[in-house]
Amino acid sequence: MRTTIVLARHGRTEWHHGNRYTGSSDLPIDDVGRQQALVLRDWAADFAPDALWSSPMLRARQTVEPTAAALGLTPTVDARLREVDFGSAEGKMLSELPPAVAKAFELDPVGSHFPGGEDPAAAADRVTEAFHEIAARHQGQKVLLVAHNTLIRLLVCRVLGIELTEYRRLLPMLGPAALVRLRWQDGRVGLEAYNIPAVRTEIPA
Repeated sequence: MRTTIVLARHGRTEWHHGNRYTGSSDLPIDDVGRQQALVLRDWAADFAPDALWSSPMLRARQTVEPTAAALGLTPTVDARLREVDFGSAEGKMLSELPPAVAKAFELDPVGSHFPGGEDPAAAADRVTEAFHEIAARHQGQKVLLVAHNTLIRLLVCRVLGIELTEYRRLLPMLGPAALVRLRWQDGRVGLEAYNIPAVRTEIPA
């Protein structure tokens, strides 16, 4: 049976507006983010998911709340869907980091991840485990999952067999509340859409 899982990035926060690494910092969405959450709600009315899943981080839970209220669904919160911890880069822009650290990260964001931060390969492991469990649990259904920019890109790389070190080059940043649509069937994954705005006409159910 075919399962459709749409991954949505959370709405904008104050730090994301300035392109600062947020990671494990538990910020709320801002006024723009709240509007983005409403746009996601309106899109989800047409998509009609059977289940909602969310990162435990405040910005993700606030983004999924309007959709949950409108559809009468209770999101399942899974800690494996949290964003990567960026360690010494938390709250900073790439340009504010020591040049050697920033350059090493740009060359290899996995092998030279930020000091004190989570290993992106470990983050990919945990979110991939969660993804396959969710897909198996909701076989033949549609799922909306609200998570985070880097984590979603790591997941897409892992399930499509792309080297994790390429995630920043091959999968540029997702916009706030943007969507990634994946098809899961018999444990195999296909990519149907990437970085699509949550507009009803853009990614039909």
